[in-house]
Amino acid sequence: MQFKSTDIGIAHKLDKQDELAPFRNEFVINEPDVIYLNGNSLGRLPKHTVDLMQNVIKHEWGERLVRSWNEEWINLPTQLGAKIAKLIGARHDEVLVTDATSINLFKCALAALHARKDRLKIVSDIFNFPSDMYILQGIIDLLGKRHQLELIPSADNTTIASSDIASTIDNKTALVCLTHVAFKSSFMYDMVSVTEMAHKAGALMLWDLSHSVGAVPVDLNSCNVDLAVGSTYKYLNGGPGAPAFLYVRRELQEKLNQPIRGWFGSKEPFAFEKKFTPASGISRFKIGTPPILSMKALEPAIDLIIKAKMERLRAKSILQTEYLIYLAKQWLIPLDFTIKSPLKPESRGSHVSLSHPEAYRINRALIDSPPPAIKVITDFREPDNIRLGVAPIYTTFTEIYKALNRMKTVVEEKIYKQYSTDKPAVT
Repeated sequence: MQFKSTDIGIAHKLDKQDELAPFRNEFVINEPDVIYLNGNSLGRLPKHTVDLMQNVIKHEWGERLVRSWNEEWINLPTQLGAKIAKLIGARHDEVLVTDATSINLFKCALAALHARKDRLKIVSDIFNFPSDMYILQGIIDLLGKRHQLELIPSADNTTIASSDIASTIDNKTALVCLTHVAFKSSFMYDMVSVTEMAHKAGALMLWDLSHSVGAVPVDLNSCNVDLAVGSTYKYLNGGPGAPAFLYVRRELQEKLNQPIRGWFGSKEPFAFEKKFTPASGISRFKIGTPPILSMKALEPAIDLIIKAKMERLRAKSILQTEYLIYLAKQWLIPLDFTIKSPLKPESRGSHVSLSHPEAYRINRALIDSPPPAIKVITDFREPDNIRLGVAPIYTTFTEIYKALNRMKTVVEEKIYKQYSTDKPAVT
């Protein structure tokens, strides 16, 4: 869609035409004057989650006590995994909700390297999330520092060229480990072509879907992906620290050795055998007792995404980020902002990164300005990026308009100069 006006009437019209608009009412929104563009970091709370958790705490835990394990709890990791599978193009028995994203990455990456013992090269990129990089570096140390980690470069610090990917992956590569949508720039890989490159070289492919799931359609089976991990508290709205998920292609499940042997990953956990025998299928990638309260809080959020349908969410996300970029070009580029996300929607996730020399203080002014100014919750990423996360299931076009207009005001009137450069623990 080509936008030709910065009149707010365009935003109002788009909101009236939005078939997903009713889903916004499914979320807790207690501050109507606060515009939330940080769902790529922590999603909003679904209303149904509040009622559900009251029942879980009072009835399932308070009344049923340990009996709830057999009544429902024991199956939650695979039950929730089967639901997430619908969102990422996987079979129901290929996804497991368990542990944290970093732990799942460790399990999958180390299992992949054990399966390719004759190869000593790991490929990632300069955009990858630091935690993913730390995990890979730690694995290299754990394996005696024999492996080499090679990072695919970026010529423009925003995108990565296919030629650079192809020239980095070779017949020495054991594992290609990439984040599908880059956490800072929102650059999105062509999953099909990159996975094909990895397989052609004889390597296994591991994708981090943390900034994809719930915002970008993913089809792991069609892409023949080997392994994947992802967060559930961003676009899936599972709550702070919600358990992550992992995917292992069915054909690989019995071939890969899960490196952390916990009792829930054993064939018969309650037989309490002294010698470990792995469970069959995806369950061998479990470790210890699942965090039931966090898992129960996740289910209503997944159900909303399934009901909204990924193709509709993606269509709205593209339109909203296109609108955001249009307004940024009209209002913010003249004020020394730079768009640090891909301009082509097929190469962009659901957030847009804008850079400015005063990005941090601008971000603080957006969040902390006193009334009557509206508050806009975005986040800052070093060195000079403001990320604006569009969660199509609840973000409106009018919110995007008001947020960009507020950014314009903050810079034009130099409101940001009232704020310190000191940073809190979480930015």
